[in-house]
Amino acid sequence: MSGGLTALGDSFVEGRGDDKIGGGYRGWVPRLGGQLGLRPAAVRNFGVHGATTTAVLESQLSEAVSTRGALYGVVVGVNDLVSDFDADRFQRNIRTIFATLRAGGATVFTASYPDIPARLPVPDRFRALLRERFVFANSVLAEVTADTGALLLDIAVEDRWARQELWTADGLHPSSLGHRQFAAGAAELIASTTATTVAA
Repeated sequence: MSGGLTALGDSFVEGRGDDKIGGGYRGWVPRLGGQLGLRPAAVRNFGVHGATTTAVLESQLSEAVSTRGALYGVVVGVNDLVSDFDADRFQRNIRTIFATLRAGGATVFTASYPDIPARLPVPDRFRALLRERFVFANSVLAEVTADTGALLLDIAVEDRWARQELWTADGLHPSSLGHRQFAAGAAELIASTTATTVAA
């Protein structure tokens, strides 16, 4: 099926923090699809808990491209930053993901990384190190999105994303309110920066 919204990434994309009655998660992906007027069948979510940029390259990207989506959303990288971090690999993976998705002419959007280290229960020295990594990662995203023409929802500079009610107790995942806020921000970004019709 051509058209629609396809999302790739980690648990932020999977929808963790936005529990559904009866089990599972809703998250910002179907919320955004609804705001764009897409049928549920035209919204595909490949997000997986724990996914790194390498995992997206190896396990999500080719299948996502095969959907021939008109719109792709990608949020991934936090697991790289907090665990097995390699700056060169991170930068290379991010560039490959966005260049591949943009090669077909689709609209692609992502988001910068907010100050997640501020909420994590880690020693101050490690928090400082994590913040350096997050600053680096945001610079990579800014450069790659500019180079490829992808859209960047810069939530790292939005004060509202420091509000506790937008996050779950673990400090890593958005709350239900956070997912709704992200979907609204993404819809506004898409509407204001592209005239592409995401047809279902």
